[in-house]
Amino acid sequence: MERKPNPPRSPRGKRAELARWIEGRCPVEIGESDWAELRNDLSPISTGYLRKLLRETGLPLSPLIEGVRQDTLDTLEESLVKMLDEYERGDRERQTAVRRLVIEAKDHAKWAMKSPEKRAEKEEMVLWMLTWLENPPLFRQWIRLRRNA
Repeated sequence: MERKPNPPRSPRGKRAELARWIEGRCPVEIGESDWAELRNDLSPISTGYLRKLLRETGLPLSPLIEGVRQDTLDTLEESLVKMLDEYERGDRERQTAVRRLVIEAKDHAKWAMKSPEKRAEKEEMVLWMLTWLENPPLFRQWIRLRRNA
C-alpha cells in the first residue's frame, strides 16, 4: 500500500500567526481595535513582543500601538512628539495610557543603561522621557533647545 505524503504544515509560532492574521485582513494600518483582536487571537503574548512583531511587519501603526521607539535619538524624538499629540487630544483615560507607555519606555531605557556601550545614549533618552513626563506641553520647546545645545 502506497503512503501519501503529508501536506506541508504551515509555520507555527506567533510570527506565523500574525502573518496569517495580516494576510486574512489586509489592514492598511494597525489600530487599537486590531491590537485588542491580536492580543486575544495570539494569546498568550506579551505586549512588548507583539509590538516588536508588528513593527517588523512594516505596516503603519497607530501611535499607541507603535509605542515609544528608542532605536536612535531621532526615532525617540519622533515617538515622543507623536505621544504628545495623542496626549493633548486625549481625555484623562487616554492621557493615562500615553503616560504609561512613556513610563514603560523610560524604565526600559534605564534597564538598557546597564550595558556600558549604550549607557551615554540611554542616559540621554531617559532625560528626554523624564522631561516629557514632568511637563508634556513643554516638551516641543525643550527638545528644540536641547538639540541646539
